[in-house]
Amino acid sequence: MQFAYALLDPAVEATAGTELTFFSLDPLMHAVAGVIGVVGVSVIVWGVLIGLWRLIRLEQVTFRGGDAEELRSSLRHILGFYLLLGLEFLVAADIVESILAPDLEHLGVLGAIVVIRTVISFSLNWELHQEKKAEAELKAGGADGTD
Repeated sequence: MQFAYALLDPAVEATAGTELTFFSLDPLMHAVAGVIGVVGVSVIVWGVLIGLWRLIRLEQVTFRGGDAEELRSSLRHILGFYLLLGLEFLVAADIVESILAPDLEHLGVLGAIVVIRTVISFSLNWELHQEKKAEAELKAGGADGTD
């Protein structure tokens, strides 16, 4: 599908021989899709850098003999958040590209990204649920004096 709009040339009188001038929004839409894609990749790279920084801090705590389990869990959730957010931008960019050129390659890439995003989201939500469940059991056990 090509985004094109017709404009009447104002200098030409509206007669039977008036020609329409067309301009295409395809280059603009490809640029928009490219910018959205760059934003998605930037978010993922930023998340990896934050994750790397937190990993270094986590290892420092571990080397000092501290309990780093909470930091490890936080690191996984933060990295997962940035991965999901970046993948959302990449999905948006691929949707724009698929609208402009709906071929099997673009649709395949879009489908793969959606599947990856769904699996990551499901696993992160499951992990959060398990952690909350374990914390609730610990609190309930501590309240009963059954530690």
